[in-house]
Amino acid sequence: QVHLVESGGGLVQAGGSLRLSCAASGRTTGSTYAMGWFRQAPGKEREFVGAIWWLGGYTYYADSMRGRFTISRDNAKNTVYLQMNSLKPEDTAVYYCAARTGSGNIYYTDSYGSWGQGAQVTVSS
Repeated sequence: QVHLVESGGGLVQAGGSLRLSCAASGRTTGSTYAMGWFRQAPGKEREFVGAIWWLGGYTYYADSMRGRFTISRDNAKNTVYLQMNSLKPEDTAVYYCAARTGSGNIYYTDSYGSWGQGAQVTVSS
């Protein structure tokens, strides 16, 4: 099983920036093809943010995040990043990274086999 540890959350003003990190250990090759980012606000369902493929660094983002959020990876360090710019109060949520270890649509939580512990991001006005 892939073990994921997140860091970098915090409190920022609207319009500010944060970068989250997700360090992976364990079996990250062979069956682990992509990493996803999700977020969950109080009283809301877990929402897809974006995903990145290990090979080539191809990325895909949810419409509301495209242009503001950037996902990157460092294969040598087995680490993925979520750079968040122009943050809005509605971005306040717990952010989770996840490892896609099998087939399945990247939008759905069931497509991911391992999850980070979550990082709280709070954006004030």
